[in-house]
Amino acid sequence: MTTHLLSRRALVKGAALGGGALALAPRYPVWAQPVSTGLPTLSGEDITLRVARDTLSIDGKPARAISINGTVPAPLLRLKQGQTFRLTVENTLDEDTSLHWHGLLLPFQMDGVPGVSFPGIKPHTRFTYDFPIEQAGTYWYHSHSGLQEMMGQYGPIVIDPAGPDAAPYDRDHVVMLSDHSFVHPARILRNLKVEPGYYNHQRQTLAGLLSGKDQSLADRLAWGQMRMDPTDLSDATGKVMRHLINGHGPGGNWTALFKPGERVRLRFINGAAMSVFNVRIPGLAMQVVAADGLDVRPVMVDEFQMSPGETYDVIVTPVEDRAFTIVGETVDRSGMAVATLAPRAGMRAPVPPLRARPLLTMKDMGMEMEGMDMSGHSMRDGNNAPQVKLGPGVEMINPMPMDRTGDPGLGLDGLDHRVLVYRDLVALERNPDVRAAEREIEVHLTGAMDRYMWSMDGKTMREAHEPIPMRSGERVRVTLINDTMMAHPIHLHGHFFELVTGHGDHSPRKHTVNVLPGGKVSWDVTALPGDWAFHCHLFLHMAMGMMRVVQVRPMEGAAA
Repeated sequence: MTTHLLSRRALVKGAALGGGALALAPRYPVWAQPVSTGLPTLSGEDITLRVARDTLSIDGKPARAISINGTVPAPLLRLKQGQTFRLTVENTLDEDTSLHWHGLLLPFQMDGVPGVSFPGIKPHTRFTYDFPIEQAGTYWYHSHSGLQEMMGQYGPIVIDPAGPDAAPYDRDHVVMLSDHSFVHPARILRNLKVEPGYYNHQRQTLAGLLSGKDQSLADRLAWGQMRMDPTDLSDATGKVMRHLINGHGPGGNWTALFKPGERVRLRFINGAAMSVFNVRIPGLAMQVVAADGLDVRPVMVDEFQMSPGETYDVIVTPVEDRAFTIVGETVDRSGMAVATLAPRAGMRAPVPPLRARPLLTMKDMGMEMEGMDMSGHSMRDGNNAPQVKLGPGVEMINPMPMDRTGDPGLGLDGLDHRVLVYRDLVALERNPDVRAAEREIEVHLTGAMDRYMWSMDGKTMREAHEPIPMRSGERVRVTLINDTMMAHPIHLHGHFFELVTGHGDHSPRKHTVNVLPGGKVSWDVTALPGDWAFHCHLFLHMAMGMMRVVQVRPMEGAAA
């Protein structure tokens, strides 16, 4: 069966003479229509996707976009564990394109990263991906070419298990959080290169100091001495980005329907380019049942923070005949994605106001240590500061990294409800490989903020001439150390790794992990053959150099 996955609106647009009259009308794939009764059935085994320049309507205002089959987000790929996946991409652009299958286990040649695993899809040509589906769960796909992901080239993947679902439900919805701008991504990047705080309009003020809402004068002087800003939690803030759920702006009221008493599975995907979201549904507890597509022991929470590239599946059981608001508040409190969970179309619950913006602390700089006195120390002073230079112009700020996997995320300390932390996650099934790691690789996440350059171990992707080597089947412990003042969600293609959080052979398996400022995260991985991208999933951080290639070759003496 061949499935082209065109939305009804896209078909209408194509039938119109020139399509001009409907060019700016909102167009959504079937799964993301303004009112959702639940996810559609299987997509089929032979799929065609067409990549094209387009426009996206956000609350009635047009923005430039790159669409797939005429929509942003792209069509849902609903697949079955064990099937063969065959998908042809038709590139109508005047530039190369690609699609990467985020979180899927697959031959590296099908991973979709130009220059790493394949040459890319040339303009006005076609390319067919073909590989077996090994796993089940919630994933997504996006471009790995140019600025295309940031312009809307992304969509969800839902893979049904071959057997019974570990967390039964009555209906399910995808809740895909994303961001989009009316400003072209190239201009956003230029502005950040000129002034890294260009879009940070939440800096501390004299009024904030006098009112006691901001940091004390002593703390502010310390931050000033370091030439850093404690409000700098996000590069592309709500000043330039609009925050969407399933392609709908806050005014769109995308609505997921339920019947009171039903178990509703909400498949949260952070498909944003630059936005970390705090997710909650006021008045409704969430039972987390999967992280990055894989089942975990159910854990009840009221809120969780999710970075670009992460997915969380939750079960909610609303028993009241009323609407609830799905809230995706950005980590810096500069914007919000909003949707509705309701028993009937047209309903809407109150939307909570943005909470007070948080401030980075000395803990976020790796300096909250007993007896440590930073007075008189400049982070930029080579004589006194705990600073190491790993490359030209790249500065480390991290004197002593801490394991922060027990932290709820930036700005979520001290709330009066339960917030998910990584240590809450426990794999539902015993891990497939429980061998101890044979060796450790330490990777520093580095940058030169004043030039908006991001790197690993002090070198950008262009400067790092050698890949990170591993051997096929080898067990490796990777420790990520964040030497910058921003959090970095790090993604390893083609693998799941086990977070070292004290859960032994039931350690949670993920493909993306957020490393908080001043923090470190360790994970164990079994290396799979091929060349794999390894990068920060904040799009502009990756674009400016925080990326490597992990090269996995056969064990010595093994057949190639």
